[in-house]
Amino acid sequence: MVVKLRRTYHATGTNGQLEVAGALICSTIELPWRNNEKQVSCIPEGTYYLRKRHSTRFNWHVEIRDVPNRKYVLFHPANDALKELKGCIAPVTQLCGAGRGLQSRRAFILLKAMVYKALDMEDDVLLLITS
Repeated sequence: MVVKLRRTYHATGTNGQLEVAGALICSTIELPWRNNEKQVSCIPEGTYYLRKRHSTRFNWHVEIRDVPNRKYVLFHPANDALKELKGCIAPVTQLCGAGRGLQSRRAFILLKAMVYKALDMEDDVLLLITS
């Protein structure tokens, strides 16, 4: 399965549209592009594998693997990139500004279910990030 993220960059945040097989799944928010600096930048455009991951903070979520010079980059719920993200990607139901969205938990549950279903069927899940 290929999950495509098409980004729009802004000074205060990065917005995106996430689709699978041409169907829009949800929007996304991220930090602005700041040269892939840890905890203050969104990750570089490219192709990454996704996998299941568990932590005490986020419970079960989705990890974006093999990001250059980064580790533990995740998909997890958040509604304000500058306040709640440190390089991760948050799915949101609706965008309401640069790096800001609404109903992230709802969008995350939908995305996680799709990714986990593919992984449970032993499919590779790729994230393709473009602008």
